[in-house]
Amino acid sequence: MRILIMGGIAKSLINFRGPLINKIIACGHSVATTANGHDHIVERKLKRMGGEYYPIRLSRAGINPIVDLVTFINLMRLISRIHPDILLTYTIKPVIYGGLAARLCGVPSVYSMITGLGYPFMESPSLIQRFSGLIAQMLYRLSLKKSRKVFFQNSDDQTLFLEKGLVRSDQPVLINGSGVDLDHFAPSELPDEPIFLMIGRLLADKGIREYVEAAGRIKKRFPHARFFLVGNLDPNPNSVRESDLRQWQKNGIIEYFGYLEDVRPVIQKCRCYILPSYREGTPRTVLEAMAMGRPIITTDAPGCRETVLLTPKGKRQRERREGVMIGENGFLVRIRDVESLVIAIKQFIEAPHIAEKMAKRSREIAEEKFDVHKVNAVILNAMGLV
Repeated sequence: MRILIMGGIAKSLINFRGPLINKIIACGHSVATTANGHDHIVERKLKRMGGEYYPIRLSRAGINPIVDLVTFINLMRLISRIHPDILLTYTIKPVIYGGLAARLCGVPSVYSMITGLGYPFMESPSLIQRFSGLIAQMLYRLSLKKSRKVFFQNSDDQTLFLEKGLVRSDQPVLINGSGVDLDHFAPSELPDEPIFLMIGRLLADKGIREYVEAAGRIKKRFPHARFFLVGNLDPNPNSVRESDLRQWQKNGIIEYFGYLEDVRPVIQKCRCYILPSYREGTPRTVLEAMAMGRPIITTDAPGCRETVLLTPKGKRQRERREGVMIGENGFLVRIRDVESLVIAIKQFIEAPHIAEKMAKRSREIAEEKFDVHKVNAVILNAMGLV
């Protein structure tokens, strides 16, 4: 069979879907891929794997009817050219426009993956954001109607789509995120120095401002603590300003590394990984840090809470709605709560011994639950490819 895999960013085809593509090809199927823009490195890697890459113009942020109409027409042309038996889409615009184009082009089987809800679904008093959410829901409902299965990376997103009637009860398949390559992200020893790390696009809803504010507070009391930040600015309307980023560096609050092709060296340097996000599918960076044996601080938010296994005490803390909830491999904190984040960070400075036990448990949970081969087996089985 001929399978077309459609994503938003070219690099994600290798970083997030590489093992899946390899497995599909190993099963005897041909794979074509598409994402935004030309990327010769991705194209060469896919060619070595036995796949193909077709660039398209895809605006990942904003709703511009003219730009999106051009995207839709180009997707129809591409699908008609490739003539796939199966289309697998992930991220919001490929899911929506790819799914709609596939319906019109008569693709026999469409599968969709919800990797996070993003800007339109964030709670906000903004009329523009609320309007974007309504439009996104309408388009999801239309595009997912003919999907055979819809893969969800957390139960909260699945429940939301069912409650809003965006999917039927026979469509959802729950998977443990995108999974993580446990061999590539091998465990390493924790450093003695209190270094903390956050990786991600520099968006407000990733919790970047909470991370920076907590770092500033911590450094006033523990000036030897260091806070690393990895990621790039984004066209998303929620992105932080470059001037803010420069000011944080100038004030000595964070050490900024920009975008890194390989995040393993910087994960090795940190004692604890932090992601104060408002909502995720399942955050890949957290899974990578867990696989490398790092304790986690993240929020009690959809997608994030799946990565920290709460202890009985932590569950009671959640029931009492406390700001910090202790887990076997780290801490959950309340969304948008800087004070709770500060308290959790202090644990790894004042009581560094707790990091060792939590680090070991992170790796174990990654092996038990988030192994990319286990995740891909569920996907391939649901698609009837094995």
